[in-house]
Amino acid sequence: MDPQEPASRTDKLAAAIAHAAAQYFERESNRQSLITVTRADISPDLANATIYLSVLPRSAEADVISFARRNRGELREFVKKSQPMKRVPTLDVVIDEGEKHRQRIDDLMRE
Repeated sequence: MDPQEPASRTDKLAAAIAHAAAQYFERESNRQSLITVTRADISPDLANATIYLSVLPRSAEADVISFARRNRGELREFVKKSQPMKRVPTLDVVIDEGEKHRQRIDDLMRE
C-alpha cells in the first residue's frame, strides 16, 4: 500500500481489532509468555477477522492458542467495548507463521 494512499475501511477496522486484541492479551495473560499481536485480517464482508499472534517462548504457543480460543467470546466483548463499530466480526486467533519464518531468517543471518 502506498504511504500517501488513505487506508481503506477494512484496513482501519483490522488495525483497530489488532490494537484492542493486544490490549486484551496484555491485560488477561498470565505473564508466563510474551504474546504479541502482529496483525489482524478481516474478510471483505466484515463478518470474520483473524488475529495473528507471536508467542515467546515458542514452547508456549499451544497453551496460548488454547487460552485465546477459549476466551474468544470475552475477547469479542472487549473489542466491542473498546472500538466503536456497528457489528463486531467473529474472531479467530492463529500463530503468525510468517513472523516465525522472519525470526528464523534473522537468526540464521546472525550466525
